[in-house]
Amino acid sequence: MALALVLACLLALELARAPAVFGQADKENRFLCTAVPIGKDTSCPVQPASVQSSTAQEEELRNTVMQLRETILQQKETIVNQLGTIKELTYKLSRCESASDDSGSWRNSKDTMDDVPREPNETIDGLGKTMQSLKDRLQNLEQQQMRANLSGASFPNELRDLLQRRLGDLESQLLKKVNELEEEKSQLYNETAAHRQRTENTLNSLMNRISDLEKGNTGFRSPEDFKLSLPLRTNYLFGRVKKSLPEMYAFTVCMWLKSSASPGIGTPFSYGVPGQANEIVLIEWGNNPMELLINDKVAQLPLSLSDGRWHHICITWTTRDGLWEAYQDGQRLGSGENLAPWHPIKPDGVLILGQEQACRLWPQQDMVGGRFDATQAFVGELSHFNIWDRVLRPIDISKIANCSSYMPGNVVAWADSDVEVFGGASKWPLELCEDRLFDN
Repeated sequence: MALALVLACLLALELARAPAVFGQADKENRFLCTAVPIGKDTSCPVQPASVQSSTAQEEELRNTVMQLRETILQQKETIVNQLGTIKELTYKLSRCESASDDSGSWRNSKDTMDDVPREPNETIDGLGKTMQSLKDRLQNLEQQQMRANLSGASFPNELRDLLQRRLGDLESQLLKKVNELEEEKSQLYNETAAHRQRTENTLNSLMNRISDLEKGNTGFRSPEDFKLSLPLRTNYLFGRVKKSLPEMYAFTVCMWLKSSASPGIGTPFSYGVPGQANEIVLIEWGNNPMELLINDKVAQLPLSLSDGRWHHICITWTTRDGLWEAYQDGQRLGSGENLAPWHPIKPDGVLILGQEQACRLWPQQDMVGGRFDATQAFVGELSHFNIWDRVLRPIDISKIANCSSYMPGNVVAWADSDVEVFGGASKWPLELCEDRLFDN
């Protein structure tokens, strides 16, 4: 009995010399003596293997917690990255919306669309891959939980639930963003299709207009929206107004002119009657200033029209004292008197555009073509030639020149059906005020 007790004490002493369990210091070692009956196993009842097993479980649990923390940090970083991606996509979509609302510009819209992915399906696929990666990590955590349950260690359920909630929120946000991207894609497609349709309609309209011009320059938008083109200085190229003039004791002649001919722009118009070819003539030839002839009497006008741009000119005259005024672009530049005073304008003559009639044979005024002087021909473009049998007010002339009012002449009105062309002269469509603004 005593021998067994001694052996048990010695065994306990050896066990006490082993490293401390659960982090106890060496100075706190205790000796434990246990009575063992005779014939029984004298090994120590405290199994070091159990202590080691308990320590391994704690270490595994600690590693699991550290892995969970690392996983949570990774998930947090992933969520932040996804939020950044969502914000970036929202910003680009807003830029695309703002570019689509601007009006025209097609070029700005195109530049903005270049910053957005051409195929939103790529973005959706990327989001789907991210979701799958997050789901794989969640399954990994669940497997770790199962292994911890099998080993007897406790798994932090609160962390797992929090992670699942975060993943659920992220999945909802991603699904919402996917739906928004699909809607934006559909909207962009519809807007692009509408813009393409408008462009095609515009091109078709231009093609139809070009076809009409190639067929003979017919079908102007309105009877007065055309111009007479006289590109060469010849003695056979001119236009003729079908209407003649009545007897007049006053008149106003207005027109738009565009010429870069030098020297002198030539003769924009001339009106001749039997026995008097220069009943009314507007002419600029050689280095002389522009002149107004009435019944072969001459007045020099302070007008300058040879700069290659559109200009609006008006000439007024009254038989009383032969008073005249000259306007350019709505401004009165000169006036005078004693120009064929008390001489009424004779009726039933021929009104020619682009040529001077001094060499014509009268009374054969119905004979057109030829017998003109090429050096006095007008070279350029002419439009909106109108004649009134009265003197227009300066404010009316200014409104016509500024495109704020249009007043057709009560004696001769500019109309497609009233103007004939000969010798290669042609009529072309013209939106006068827009064309003038473009030239300026």
